Amino acid sequence: MMKAIILMFDSLNRHMLSPYADTIVDAPNFARLAAKTVTFENFYAGSMPCMPARREMHTGRYNFLHRSWGPLEPFDDSMPQMLSQAGVHTHLASDHPHYWEDGGATYHPRYTTWEFFRGQEGDPWKGVVDPAGGTDDLHGDLKRQDLINRSYMPTEAEHSQTRTVDAGLHFIDTNQASDRWMLQIELFDPHEPFFTHSAYKDLYPHEYDGPEFDWPGYQKVTEPREQVDHARYEYAALVSMCDKSLGRVLDAMDKYDMWDDTMLLVNTDHGFLLGEHGWWAKSIQPWFNELVHLPMFLWDPRTGGRDNRRGALAQTIDIAPTMLRYFDLEPTPDMQGQDLAAILRDDSEVREAALFGIHGGHVNVTDGRYVYMRAAADESNAPLEDFTLMPTHMRSRFDISELADWEPAAPFAFTKGLRTIKVPTSSFMNPWAHGTLLFDLRTDPGQNTPLADDEIELRMLGLLAGLMRENDAPRSQFERLGIPFDTAPTREHLLVRRQADRAAGALEPLPPLDGFHASGAALEIPILELIQDPRCRTSLERHLPHLVSTELVNIPADLSLYQLSRVMPVPVDRLARLAEELAPVRTA
Repeated sequence: MMKAIILMFDSLNRHMLSPYADTIVDAPNFARLAAKTVTFENFYAGSMPCMPARREMHTGRYNFLHRSWGPLEPFDDSMPQMLSQAGVHTHLASDHPHYWEDGGATYHPRYTTWEFFRGQEGDPWKGVVDPAGGTDDLHGDLKRQDLINRSYMPTEAEHSQTRTVDAGLHFIDTNQASDRWMLQIELFDPHEPFFTHSAYKDLYPHEYDGPEFDWPGYQKVTEPREQVDHARYEYAALVSMCDKSLGRVLDAMDKYDMWDDTMLLVNTDHGFLLGEHGWWAKSIQPWFNELVHLPMFLWDPRTGGRDNRRGALAQTIDIAPTMLRYFDLEPTPDMQGQDLAAILRDDSEVREAALFGIHGGHVNVTDGRYVYMRAAADESNAPLEDFTLMPTHMRSRFDISELADWEPAAPFAFTKGLRTIKVPTSSFMNPWAHGTLLFDLRTDPGQNTPLADDEIELRMLGLLAGLMRENDAPRSQFERLGIPFDTAPTREHLLVRRQADRAAGALEPLPPLDGFHASGAALEIPILELIQDPRCRTSLERHLPHLVSTELVNIPADLSLYQLSRVMPVPVDRLARLAEELAPVRTA
């Protein structure tokens, strides 16, 4: 008998689980899980965020260097589909809404059977034309729909997480005596918004009389301490609910005595910043370890090993080869991951270094001790290209204007001889603004003090360039990062020292608006209005020249300097000087 269960969470923080750290989170079933499985100490994300990570779970290879968020491509290998074609019944039960949007619509059909439970994160589920209430948030439509959805989940039993686990347990109850199946129970939680019922909120009593705040924006923290703490308690409550769901799966394995013939893999795609490094959320800032150093637990009947820990470097790309080999199938030549059985047996190293990142952002590498975050070589963050045969974004198709200048690209090593379309693009985040960063996790595990060491940077840059070449990364990625395409990088390609001042400014916390005193009011004026005033434009050209030199096509009409500085780092001293210079001009 051979069966497997994957229990996958979204945005689950390793550093808030008791098997990894002291924590405020009440999650006894994660401790119970660690006692029954092998706990991975050095498990890292690869391609991010949500759907790029799931593409890695299917294909066993990095994808963030070739395209942004998108569906499985026609040339992609799919682990669940390979299992299904080999006679292993694969079933997906999930409330993860991104599977059913434009940018994820090719994933769920790869399973033999699948179920979807509605209502998470503004999922366009229940139609209410004129709901009570509203919001001025930039993502107001999404939050408006989320409020509607919550009203249809008044009890824990009706919560989409509960219904998803119910479905997974129904599959186990129905098929526990059968052979050769793989069940993937995939929960959107604890992804924001942190929606739970009172039973879980009551686990974290605290005084708070501020605004409702269970959905932090993707931006710098400027909220007061008590509001930050409140969000952390809201997140903790949702993790406790996830813990209960985990316990229900463990109970089912105990009930049917499945540990002798059933693999159990518990993982997540990435973490979520809750004020660490002065940031909320993910994607727009560097990929600090809170986001990419992941919790991972694995029980494999082939190797055993309860209540053990393994320190070898592993990644999301290893899940597909591990699952295939478990069912006696061989990974395809295009898969870059490794079977984790080698780590389970004797903690054997399966890689020297791990690559991770997001399309258009920093390209990062770690060897388990050092983390090197390579930013763009210049402010343009260009050239940047999408290579795809499935031109869709998260919630939309590529616009006609985006496709106007596409060109056919030569096949990559993994496209099965197919040519893709090459589409010039840009990124909503610019790693150049954060600078290139190097951290020593042994002496600075919190990544608070960047390291400047040419020898270490050169070695880490060599690892990064080598992994990019193994991934058949396009030439444009090397050009964007200032790395030679055909030869090994040398000292002339190092960036840490050259970008150190900008990196230091980006790491500074952003004071609240009232921290700029009377002059802070000028920072609330829309940027487009400032640019149109010749006197204000002169100050902007002096302190933030890129705002004036760049065509601000997508900038919201009412976006202020302070709002911009919450998502794009602006050195605090420069922001303060701007505020002082603009204040008298605007009051004249």
